[in-house]
Amino acid sequence: MSTRTRPEETGLDELDPGMNPARDAVHFRRIQTARANLSAAEDDLREAVQAARDAGDSWTIIGAALNITRQAAQQRFGGN
Repeated sequence: MSTRTRPEETGLDELDPGMNPARDAVHFRRIQTARANLSAAEDDLREAVQAARDAGDSWTIIGAALNITRQAAQQRFGGN
């Protein structure tokens, strides 16, 4: 899930400070924090699913825990 962009791809280098007044970056930082938290949660979920599989839980049980079908759970997490 970690898609990195090069600085020249963000468009930030093209902003003209004279045309774009400085603003507090609170929203920018909040987005970055949420993205990091989402990435960490995704990693935790993958580890939890793998632990469940290692313990012998079926895709049906895992799917039920995720509120998705067993097929969807296996497609998303089965390719480990």
